[in-house]
Amino acid sequence: MRTLPIQLPETVFSALRKNPEDFVKEMRIAAAIKWYELGDISQAKASEIAGLTRAEFINALSRYKVDFMQYTAQELAEELANVD
Repeated sequence: MRTLPIQLPETVFSALRKNPEDFVKEMRIAAAIKWYELGDISQAKASEIAGLTRAEFINALSRYKVDFMQYTAQELAEELANVD
């Protein structure tokens, strides 16, 4: 795993009522969810980035009000057409 230093103002921790460790964890989850929501990464990759199991990531999606299924209507129709 690679460590990247990020500089943040001290006020962000108190604004979100989180200590630095919890803030970083939540920031990883939020970034992974947004990238997943935009369709930039898969659910598996997003789970890895967030540092969560797949089940925990799906629960986090719910907390952020993001649908765990990221199919377009066309993709869903194609998937359903291929079901035996």
